[in-house]
Amino acid sequence: MSNKNDFLKYQAQISKTPLLINVKKAIGSYVYDDNNKRYIDLVAGVSSCTLGHSHPSIIKAVKEQLDLHTHVMVYGEFIQQKPLELAILLAKYLPVKLNCTYLVNSGTEAIEGAIKLAKRKNRRKTVISCFNSYHGSTQGSLSAMGANYMKKNYEPLIPHHRNIRYNNFQDLSVLDKDVSSVIIEPVQGGTNFEVAQKKWLKEIRKICTKNSIELIYDEIQTGIGRTGKMFGYELSGVKPDIVCLAKGLGGGMPIGAFVSSKKNMSYLSVNPSLGHITTFGGHPVCCAAAVATIHTLTSNKIIEKVESKRQLFLEHLSHPKIKKIHGIGLMIAIELENEKSCNKFVKKALDKGVITFYFLFNKNCIRISPPLTISFNDIIESCSIIKNVLDDC
Repeated sequence: MSNKNDFLKYQAQISKTPLLINVKKAIGSYVYDDNNKRYIDLVAGVSSCTLGHSHPSIIKAVKEQLDLHTHVMVYGEFIQQKPLELAILLAKYLPVKLNCTYLVNSGTEAIEGAIKLAKRKNRRKTVISCFNSYHGSTQGSLSAMGANYMKKNYEPLIPHHRNIRYNNFQDLSVLDKDVSSVIIEPVQGGTNFEVAQKKWLKEIRKICTKNSIELIYDEIQTGIGRTGKMFGYELSGVKPDIVCLAKGLGGGMPIGAFVSSKKNMSYLSVNPSLGHITTFGGHPVCCAAAVATIHTLTSNKIIEKVESKRQLFLEHLSHPKIKKIHGIGLMIAIELENEKSCNKFVKKALDKGVITFYFLFNKNCIRISPPLTISFNDIIESCSIIKNVLDDC
């Protein structure tokens, strides 16, 4: 039975061309529709389903937590085992100064909290972010977004936001003592997965330290193994003052977090108290999934296999219509001739049973960000289908 008409009628749409798979179930790297057609998922909920779909460790953790309790109190009042366990785990794997976590429900909430924390600490207004950056769609995150065409119809937005060019040294002159924070993606998730240059990040770190600017890393996509490292900051070794996490952290469950020092986080509890509030942030069921995700990643050496899986994609994605392959780890951007080619490709690949997706700010590239657990055989099979689709495009 098709639900497409009801979906289009009763659920708000984000584009005029949704993919419209009528999902019946999803297991591992596969999504099945209501006709039991199998799709190899090379998107993973846009880097969210770290361990694939319905991973046994996540299912087990969620069910065990459901048997204990779900939501019991607004964030930060009661001691709940799984949120606490997650905060301790994050402190274990992050730099020593990033030792205190505020748990929220999504990536955009993490960005909002980080911006607020920086303003509260240094009493400054200006927020710097990059052109072609995507940090979320709520008012503060949208204000930081690096694309005016996405923002224009929602103005007035929050003032005192400015954009600089990614990997551009000249633009760093704006990082003066009037700036509260600068938000950087270690790898830009909305473009063609462009990677931040180590020298550029080092210079930003130097200026931020000199001028007491809070350096915020948006690791909503790069965090939790996606780059082949647990966190994207490890690619350069340049450490932030605040890091924002979401997507892959929950292994398919909704969660977000911003992490800083205990000293920094203490600003949110005084003048005023309740300086940042969330009802469902740190939901124990989602935190149970996040704890299971991290334990499974680290105990099964899944992150260590990311680079070899990337190399297998590169080896099997040789085709004359592929102009270039960008990115790092299992953040792969396939560059085609133009936007029309990409649109045609995504639809044809879907018909052939492979899920790919678009980029928000780079219309000439196709997104591949599969579950980190994707098998070598599924990589080879999906690449074969991709090349066949390209033959017809």
